[in-house]
Amino acid sequence: MDMDSDYQLVCADAGEWLKGQVDGSVDLTVTSPPYNIGKIYERRRSISDYLEEQEAVIEQLVRACADTGSICWQVGNYVDKGEVYPLDIFYYDMFKSRGMKLRNRIVWHFGHGLHASKRFSGRYETVLWFTKTNNYVFNLNSVRVPSKYPSKRHFKGEKAGQLSGNPLGKNPSDYWDDLGAEWERGIWEIPNVKSNHPEKTSHPCQFPVELVERCVLALTDVGGLVLDPYSGVASTAIAALKNGRRAIGIDRDPEYTRIGNERVHDLFEGVLKFRPMMKPVHIPNAMDTAARVPVEWRNVEGSVYDAAS
Repeated sequence: MDMDSDYQLVCADAGEWLKGQVDGSVDLTVTSPPYNIGKIYERRRSISDYLEEQEAVIEQLVRACADTGSICWQVGNYVDKGEVYPLDIFYYDMFKSRGMKLRNRIVWHFGHGLHASKRFSGRYETVLWFTKTNNYVFNLNSVRVPSKYPSKRHFKGEKAGQLSGNPLGKNPSDYWDDLGAEWERGIWEIPNVKSNHPEKTSHPCQFPVELVERCVLALTDVGGLVLDPYSGVASTAIAALKNGRRAIGIDRDPEYTRIGNERVHDLFEGVLKFRPMMKPVHIPNAMDTAARVPVEWRNVEGSVYDAAS
């Protein structure tokens, strides 16, 4: 691939920059918009003002989406004074009112995050996958996972005795997990990007390349154009470029844009660190010091840890 012609990372306001994008020119948009939760790159405002701003960007994304294209909108929750607002519910109507068709509401579960004290700790976010028409790209064979029971056979009917599965693997479903062994359970393991993740940069809410990569492989063909209007440190561009697609990333923060360009350069140089697809998630064992129950906790009244732990 040509580093100079196959990608563009720009520091700009997404809503304004997208006005110049040609109608129907984008094969896939994958993004995680700001959640309005007060991160350093956000300007916290009312939920109504926040959604109004996002709606202007969505208007441009739908216009730029190809007839065979898709938009993957990954969001968590907006929290105000302890009350949770599930953002995907608000966003659904924005896309639906513009003629977009929801194909999946994908649940991305991860094992680590901020701990809550007045509600259950949040450990999932959602990806809304919309298409512009009923004639859309979907390359299922590119993202199949191993079946839990590959030797299972039909037990009745015309196919009795024949293998019931697909030799290429099974559909990974709309639940993407990071717990357990993928090769045993047949689900997608995608850890979120924390301090010990090989892709970690200074960005506080960084997209894992693997999450985007599976959308890219399934929803675009080689050479297709992938766009991220809130590109951060260019994880979407990296997922697209490493799989033979073209990429455009937009972010208003010049430092993140700089880091993103450095990461793309490292990708082309072959030195970028990233977590490979299908790599099993580490499961602690008895030899992991941090996983051992401390002696001080073993006899605490009411603790879930006991002397037998």
